[in-house]
Amino acid sequence: MMKCEIIRDLIPLYLDKVCSEDSRKLVEEHLAECSECRKYMKELETELEAVKQKKEEDLKPGMKILVKGTLKRVEEPSNPGGFDSQHYYACRHIYYFMKKAVVRKKTESYSGYRQQLFKVKEKCRQILTESAGEDAPLFCAMVLGDKQDLDPEMRMRYQLAGIVHILAISGLHISILGMGLYNLLKKIGLGIWPAGIFSLGVMLQYGIMTGGSISTMRAVTMFLIAMGARITGRIYDMMTALSVTAMMILLESPAYLLDSGFLLSFGCVLGIGVAAEKICALAGAEKKWTKALVSSIALQLVTLPVMLKFFGEVSLAGFFLNLLVLPSVGFVLTGGMAALLLGIFCIPAAKLAILPARGLLLFYEYLCSLAGKLRWSTWIGGEPEIWQILVYYVFLITILFMGQYIKEPMRREQEAGMKSELSSRDKRIPGKIQRKLRTVRAAAGALMITGILILGFHPAGDLKVTCLDVGQGDGILVETPDNHHFLIDGGSSSQSDLGRYCLLPALKSQGISYLDGLFISHTDKDHISGAKELLEYMGNGLTTIRAGYLVLPSWAERPEAWEELSDAAQKAGIKIVTGKKGDELHCGLVSFSILWPEKNATGKDVNEEAMVMELSFGEFQMLFTGDIGADTEKKLLASGILKDVDCLKVGHHGSRYSTTEAFLEKIKPELAIISCSSTNTYGHPSPETVERLEAAGSQVEYTMKNGAITVETDGKKLKIYRFRRD
Repeated sequence: MMKCEIIRDLIPLYLDKVCSEDSRKLVEEHLAECSECRKYMKELETELEAVKQKKEEDLKPGMKILVKGTLKRVEEPSNPGGFDSQHYYACRHIYYFMKKAVVRKKTESYSGYRQQLFKVKEKCRQILTESAGEDAPLFCAMVLGDKQDLDPEMRMRYQLAGIVHILAISGLHISILGMGLYNLLKKIGLGIWPAGIFSLGVMLQYGIMTGGSISTMRAVTMFLIAMGARITGRIYDMMTALSVTAMMILLESPAYLLDSGFLLSFGCVLGIGVAAEKICALAGAEKKWTKALVSSIALQLVTLPVMLKFFGEVSLAGFFLNLLVLPSVGFVLTGGMAALLLGIFCIPAAKLAILPARGLLLFYEYLCSLAGKLRWSTWIGGEPEIWQILVYYVFLITILFMGQYIKEPMRREQEAGMKSELSSRDKRIPGKIQRKLRTVRAAAGALMITGILILGFHPAGDLKVTCLDVGQGDGILVETPDNHHFLIDGGSSSQSDLGRYCLLPALKSQGISYLDGLFISHTDKDHISGAKELLEYMGNGLTTIRAGYLVLPSWAERPEAWEELSDAAQKAGIKIVTGKKGDELHCGLVSFSILWPEKNATGKDVNEEAMVMELSFGEFQMLFTGDIGADTEKKLLASGILKDVDCLKVGHHGSRYSTTEAFLEKIKPELAIISCSSTNTYGHPSPETVERLEAAGSQVEYTMKNGAITVETDGKKLKIYRFRRD
């Protein structure tokens, strides 16, 4: 009988009636005999019908609807470094998703105002699409806050270069557009009040139309306060405006206080408006270009703990690239807005107007590509603890007070009428004061270096083996006491983009910038999809994480997936090694022994000829069995190489055809970890397998229930950590 996995890959094509005649016959023959696959197809048909119905529904903003479906709570993250969707949606007062939702009723009334804004946005999007060509997604992101068509790899390149902030609606965008409109209205003869009120109204509608992100909300609110102060003749105070804006946002949703967007948006304003001036004084920056560089550094210093806490890395290239990008972003925005206005009447004119801006985007793309080639373009510092963040900010605040201390003698000189350069002033300052200033600057520098070191401090500890929650698949991260790191498999058949959304965040959160080795047990999708992505990111300059070796099973006949992994590794400059029975790898206090496949393995049955490994550290042993079944377990038992182990990564995700009673009787694992999806259609883990494990005295842990499972040991005692608790 054809394997269920293959048939289930064909079923979507079968339902869409785009598969070949031979494939159609194979599917129908299999469905006639397999009840599980018939059930799978029925569920898939229901989901497709629900999606189709959603597309057909003519829902408008402001409508009240009655829907029927299954409520599911928004899940918390299940892996280190994972995106916290639960907190993200809680900020927006969303706590549940509805699966298989069907609209039963809907009101005829809707919000004409919001519907009109939606139409305006769609019209603007259409104009940019026609006028900007292949650059349209970037202009839509920068001008409209619409990132739905933005290439994920392009976003990663901008993030690596430290200029991704220009793709979000922020204070820079609002000030350029808002103040530009205000000044234009003033030039054509409007007074302060009419020009100001009209600008206020336009920017408020613009903020709503572009989606109302946290950075947009902050920028628009501060613009409203600034413009209100201008038209009423009052003095604008940035800190007061920032405080009022923060209170307004937090009153609407206090959860924003722990939101990365909120913290970064307000942190950037504090960095530019408060910290920059004082750090410039400490650095002795007087010239325009030195002030710009130091101000960029000051901004990064203020937001550094936030970046590491939420993303595990910070762009070093951004310190310098922003000096080139920020002065020119206004031209890109102006070009986009000009194209929108001209596109209403003439698309060819819009194409000409946007052409210089597109040239600048090519320059930005070059800068991103350059950053991708530099291994030092990002610092992967890992996720700091709360105490590290607090200590860092205590140091930073102390440094800012030092900057204020240095400013005072300079201010007094200016009040006395001294207008010479800093170097000249220093000569006139008494030697005692000069020595104090040098001492303060040296102390500030020492504090800053110490604070950064504390923030990125991750002490080497015991051996840690983390089975990541990758859904239906395997992904295992090994961290040794002497700071070596390995990844065993990394794939999923239930989660897409596993490399981007699971493996990379997990590595960055742990401060891992180098993998000593990447082991692939076999080439099924649920073991390699994310690992292949990771290798491609390395080869294409989309991450600064690097790897030393790619270890593939030694097969005589290498499938296409094997070759694809090898090609991706070669492009990334990674050495390829094949592993077979008897091979060993010693890395400090930790060693890996390959127990399978045999030397003459063909690779025809990738599951049964998967690479089986044993990890040893002190008195601790852990067995990684890939997707081997009962046949291979019998051969391993017959070979006499199996022994007692403390921990077992259960074979084939807990399949009933693996982890036999005889196998368990021999290895006697104290702990057994099953990695699979809670929604898989294969029946994993099998109740029979779980019963066999429990009967053998094993403590069974599941990634589908508790997220990532971490085993930590000093070589003797065993500790288990669950990333989340149900």
